[in-house]
Amino acid sequence: MDVFEAVKSRRSSGNITQDPVPDELIEKVLEAATWAPSHHKTEPWHFYVITGEGRKALGNVYKNIAREKQVEKGETNEKKLEKAVEKAYRAPVVIAAVVEPNQKEKVLEQEEHAAVNAAIQNMLLAAHALGLRTFWRTGEAVTHPSMQQLLKLDEKAQVLGLIYLGMAADKELPPGKRKPVEEVTTWLRSETDFE
Repeated sequence: MDVFEAVKSRRSSGNITQDPVPDELIEKVLEAATWAPSHHKTEPWHFYVITGEGRKALGNVYKNIAREKQVEKGETNEKKLEKAVEKAYRAPVVIAAVVEPNQKEKVLEQEEHAAVNAAIQNMLLAAHALGLRTFWRTGEAVTHPSMQQLLKLDEKAQVLGLIYLGMAADKELPPGKRKPVEEVTTWLRSETDFE
């Protein structure tokens, strides 16, 4: 698949089967991630591949977070708690992409985060090229202390996203739509363009 075609045709899709994904395909996706650019060549990423029964522990994290919210609101709803657990089973593979910032003096943490986000994009594109479906989740669950504890991360490491990965349940992805590049680009060809 041509890189421009991959970039334009990739979509986040939860239309994923529960069929196992061969380890070789997961490893290809992870290898693509490791070819992302990283300032100072720090390679600040680490990936946790959660599959099979491992998803039960992830489901418990989702459940604990949902329970905390219920306690704050003074409510109890077992159906909502069980629905939270189901989030861990939306795909047969869940990859936690973690940034482990390098502590060298010249390394900026922002650049370390950018490198891992670039690695995630590489994963999404590689998976698409292999005919797999993915979607990237961020938000409260990935930054919650329970997620840190689950993956045994130190205080400097941080989950930047959970990438759900699986075999496609459908053949076609819907067409995408973006603003024309002219609407989001400003050309600065001379000094006066800054005035």
